[in-house]
Amino acid sequence: MTAPLVDRFAECIAPASWQAVDVISDLHLQAGEPDTFEAWLAYLRQPVPERADALFILGDLFEVWVGDDVLSPHASPSVDHAFWRACAEALKAYSAHAPVYFMPGNRDFLLGPAGLDACGMQGLSDPTVLVFMDQRWLLSHGDALCLADTDYMRFRAEVREPAWQHRFLAQPLLQREAIARELRSQSEARKRNTGSDPSLWADVDTQAARGWLRHAQAHTLIHGHTHRPARHDLGDGLQRVVLSDWELGARPARAEVLRLDAQGMQRHPLQP
Repeated sequence: MTAPLVDRFAECIAPASWQAVDVISDLHLQAGEPDTFEAWLAYLRQPVPERADALFILGDLFEVWVGDDVLSPHASPSVDHAFWRACAEALKAYSAHAPVYFMPGNRDFLLGPAGLDACGMQGLSDPTVLVFMDQRWLLSHGDALCLADTDYMRFRAEVREPAWQHRFLAQPLLQREAIARELRSQSEARKRNTGSDPSLWADVDTQAARGWLRHAQAHTLIHGHTHRPARHDLGDGLQRVVLSDWELGARPARAEVLRLDAQGMQRHPLQP
């Protein structure tokens, strides 16, 4: 299987006033993980002088997203719906001081215009080139380049079709949530069969990553999805930087922010 063709890479050109940018992914926010949510709130509520000039979220901010109507005040008064609304309110407050950009992941690709607006976020195509500090940084969630996971790639192609999404979103909310739970159970079963260690899962294809970087005229690909934070030398001056997932309830806890500034890239671990 080959990487999805990209005829023209979308670009996000940073204003000259930006001095620092934060990049994160794979928080998998959910009501059942309160430690991660509290760390997220602490990050969002840090003093304004300590914040970056912009925040880029490269997918899987949420564990699941079955439609923007989960934020509706008319949705059933469940714990999950109250949690999604709390997430949206916190993001909206943060975005009043710094722009927030969101790229869909494999868990939250159904986050639409109404959801983005409620969260105060601006949508990004996957992939997108960030032009910042006289460099071109290629941003992606990363799942589109995990070519060895052929079952997932077929599933991904199906659910990204507008017709599939239209049929899914036309179903009642409770039915969509039941389908999402079943898909989650199937995913967990596959993990048990493969092994829970992320190093056993399919990784980003090196040649596909190199091809994207060359086409985008960039030297660094930044992505999430694989839950394997690291830097990979791809040769010819190209590199792949993998973001950390967030799981504050794990031992040891995991949560990192990647900051881009005049000094380059620095990983900033968050304390539980």
